[in-house]
Amino acid sequence: MNNSNNKYIGHDSQVLGVEEHRLIGGKGDGMRLFQVKNGKGLEFTITADRGADISRLSYKGYNFGFFSANGYVAPSYYDDKEAGFLKSFTAGFLTTCGLTAVGNPCIDEGEELPLHGRVSNIPADNIYSTMNADEINIHATINHGGIFTDKLMLNRVIKCSKKTNTIEISDTVKNIGDSKSPLMLLYHINIGYPLLSEKAELYIPSTRVTPRNKYAETGIKEWNKMDEPQANYEEMCYYHTFNKEGLAMIFNSDIDKGLVIQYDATILDYFVQWKMLGVKDYALGLEPGNCHPDGRNIMREEDKLKYILPNEEKNFKVKFSIIENKEEWKKLTDK
Repeated sequence: MNNSNNKYIGHDSQVLGVEEHRLIGGKGDGMRLFQVKNGKGLEFTITADRGADISRLSYKGYNFGFFSANGYVAPSYYDDKEAGFLKSFTAGFLTTCGLTAVGNPCIDEGEELPLHGRVSNIPADNIYSTMNADEINIHATINHGGIFTDKLMLNRVIKCSKKTNTIEISDTVKNIGDSKSPLMLLYHINIGYPLLSEKAELYIPSTRVTPRNKYAETGIKEWNKMDEPQANYEEMCYYHTFNKEGLAMIFNSDIDKGLVIQYDATILDYFVQWKMLGVKDYALGLEPGNCHPDGRNIMREEDKLKYILPNEEKNFKVKFSIIENKEEWKKLTDK
């Protein structure tokens, strides 16, 4: 649809485009939001002050992401001590974890590292939108650096098609410092109600599924089964292995809608399934990354920790596609 030639509308924003907003009041006071809609039913919100992550995503009015009880929390409230991350963990549809630490808080070679790193609590230095006949793009630069420490720069482009209901995140991390730096990155994608419910079907065609701990092992036979919210639920995590293409899909017949997550599993060579079906904490994490979440010290001990050299760039991509109905879901899962 070329809206500039559409005689029925006065301004593109009537049906699609990007609007910039700012929150007023509460812990989210002052946060910049970019609200995007593609004119085909796909709408999402980018938090400029929280790593240019995606806080909300919906399709034709149906919410797809999980929003925690914290709500919106500005980065000024971020607590970088141990598990203080959870105090401001909005979750949202996407929280990026990294860039030098992911997972459990730990001490690695004398450096105290917080839960899931700090990139999701860094405001974008530069963020702007562009649009052409085919797509809407959000460009953001996040400076993950400091004095006497690692100096990484994240350049993010979020591309939303105007012709199909797809979003692609393209991230480039560059080491602008003079020393080799650990590089840990995890896309903490959080599925929530109503896409997530006991009616949800989960399809992850991995070659191997490994429980994170002994407790998760007790539920290994039902790793792909979703239940209704349960009081005092204890999270279960499963690690999935893929050969080349990373793929995870979820569909819910109650809303007749679903989501596809695709990525290159040779680059993002870990995938975490976070099963958290608690009351008010009802979420399913589908999380590609270049590391597991047991802490940087463990990655180092296992000799699996990745690095980025001075002036080196590393590229990462994740694609999201909407599943429109049951027929489309069947075609995708029958392949």
